[in-house]
Amino acid sequence: MKNRRDFLKISAAGAVGAMVLGPVACTTAVTPDKKSFGVGLQLYTIRDAMAADVVGSLQKVSDMGYKNLELAGYSNGKFYGYEPAEFKKIVEDKGMQIISSHTQVEAAGITMENARKMADDHAALGVKYCVQPWVNDEDRNIETYKRMIADWNQVASVMKEVGIQFGYHNHNFEFANMDGVVPYYDIFMPEMDNGLITMELDLYWATKAGQDPVEMFDKYPGRFQLLHFKDMAKQTDPYFDVVKDDITSVGAGLIDFNRIYAAREKAGMKYLFVEDDNQGNGLPFEGIETSITNLTTKILV
Repeated sequence: MKNRRDFLKISAAGAVGAMVLGPVACTTAVTPDKKSFGVGLQLYTIRDAMAADVVGSLQKVSDMGYKNLELAGYSNGKFYGYEPAEFKKIVEDKGMQIISSHTQVEAAGITMENARKMADDHAALGVKYCVQPWVNDEDRNIETYKRMIADWNQVASVMKEVGIQFGYHNHNFEFANMDGVVPYYDIFMPEMDNGLITMELDLYWATKAGQDPVEMFDKYPGRFQLLHFKDMAKQTDPYFDVVKDDITSVGAGLIDFNRIYAAREKAGMKYLFVEDDNQGNGLPFEGIETSITNLTTKILV
């Protein structure tokens, strides 16, 4: 009975303490500041919304708790139609920062003058990374891959002069076996200058190609400073056509992001970005809200 009386006293004191602390303590424990997790968004995910309303779309992204941005809107020296300094101010006024920008270097090549223009524009924006996001279908052959990578090494050298790291974002086609050559492993990784180019590993596309991201980290430690988080709704045999009909919000599908995130130090990961090539199948903002909620409550904790 004495123990029971002591228990009741302690329980009562705890109840009083909870009432004194009030809802603020409870709210702090249950609702962390999502921006503190540093989750990024690749704006290609909401490209139609960005085309219609840049400022309003960025406000929605910030309100959801996204902190970092990766852009997909560089053209003629401007970003989404704004001069670099102007766009940077819009983003920073909303409590976010621009980390990276997807910038296409075409297979036909690039002059050093154009490379320096690209580098200067991105330096004015203050990005840390410039990333090659895509290779056109007609250029997916061994000879063109080698020529493009030689160009990318030169562009990366120019970028480095202004403090920007160049990168490459994969899909699944780089893992297709071409007469005994797997371009990602036999051309991209050995011929890209490791000191100049980092890999931005898209976890969805690598998985669809039958690759294990953690095994890739073990094989090439430190080479994956950027990761794209996107989930898949269906388990399929490996394929190499860019078919993306089952992309879903992060944490709503089958990819084991906890296992991948646990290996982030081996990967060399510095930033992660949510991406959905399908723009949430018509509901882009709903999709990215689900992604950041799952990331900040189930994966990054």
